[in-house]
Amino acid sequence: MSFDGTSNDIFNEIPYISLSYSNADSQMSALRLILTLFPDWEHSDGEIEFVRFKDGITNTLLKAVKRRPGYTEEQMDGEAVLLRAYGNGTEVLIDREREATSHSLLAQHKLAPQLLARFQNGLVYRFIRGHVSTSEDLTSEPVWRGVARRLGQWHATLPIISAAKTAVVADAGMKVPIQLSAPTSIASLEKINAITPSKPTPNVWTVMQKWVFALPATNETEVKRKEVLQEELERTVADLGDKPGLGGNGLVFGHTDLLSGNVIVQPRSALARDSKIDTVAFIDYEYATPSPPAFDIANHFAEWGGFSCDFNVLPTRSVRRRFIEEYISSYTSHTKLHPNIDYVSRLFEEVDMFRGAPGLYWGIWALIQATISQIDFDYASYAEIRLGEYWAWRAEEDGSRDREGKEKPLRERRWAEE
Repeated sequence: MSFDGTSNDIFNEIPYISLSYSNADSQMSALRLILTLFPDWEHSDGEIEFVRFKDGITNTLLKAVKRRPGYTEEQMDGEAVLLRAYGNGTEVLIDREREATSHSLLAQHKLAPQLLARFQNGLVYRFIRGHVSTSEDLTSEPVWRGVARRLGQWHATLPIISAAKTAVVADAGMKVPIQLSAPTSIASLEKINAITPSKPTPNVWTVMQKWVFALPATNETEVKRKEVLQEELERTVADLGDKPGLGGNGLVFGHTDLLSGNVIVQPRSALARDSKIDTVAFIDYEYATPSPPAFDIANHFAEWGGFSCDFNVLPTRSVRRRFIEEYISSYTSHTKLHPNIDYVSRLFEEVDMFRGAPGLYWGIWALIQATISQIDFDYASYAEIRLGEYWAWRAEEDGSRDREGKEKPLRERRWAEE
């Protein structure tokens, strides 16, 4: 799909508050932001309450509630908002202008809550009722079927935004830690675009290329790793970049970060009490970008194991196939296509081919986070685990693991289970 306007057109319509949120002064900085957006909250009856809604490993998310006397919880939730503040230094990883544009576009399609405002280091948007999933929830059939349905709707209905200024990298004002090699040279920008010359940009491959350029290279070990990851990215694009997928150019508008914390299980209506499928919503669109549908699905499957990367709970072949059947049913119901067993079989095979790509994606990401993040999380170890997923897939795909007589790793064994 295409979009007639540009990302700038949408972005410029979003209200902007010239204030920032500070973790060091959480209550007061959040209050200043909320009262700027809702000045009537200051003098009307009822306290303003802030609840830390989700502890992620990059961002801060607060729920702001006006506790009006006589209101039910549902009524208060109806006017509650979420304040999301970005993690330190994440501008090197994420194009924040594009994120806000994506959020607005999703809201127009009723696939995201209304985006109310931007501020210096975050966004404010309407609260979604429901509970945040756990990694255990993702393995529950009512939830994973709900995810499959919603993801099929996403991929079928959302246009790929034509980018004017935000195509591949942040502008010259991007704040990048001095130790990172930000992709600002003309040669680097051309190479980012050149990795997928026939596809719209940005996309998941150009994002990864941007990240590789941003990797630290302050010593011989870092330089060598950067060279290896560049080679592997080019190899992966050559192997997977032209798979047919389902959308135009083999790409759809992907979420690309469907971990448990970004899946909200919504309350069931009276009419849906007996349904065997939960209704879910997706939040946090900072990594949303055109991607092969198989990448988005394979990435979600990887998240079943949570941040601990428990490979024992990853979906087996039979569960993956049922998920994809649900996804295709939803996808075709929102397009002019008719459900076809060939779509299921083809996508099933493509997801299998893509199972190692999310490990490369998040492994590179975690190497950068290990340099810039102030959050108490062992990004360096996480990077090794995720890159290990990629190397295990490569060894299986090229036959080197079998030739060397090595035992098949747990993740590959689990993936092969029926």
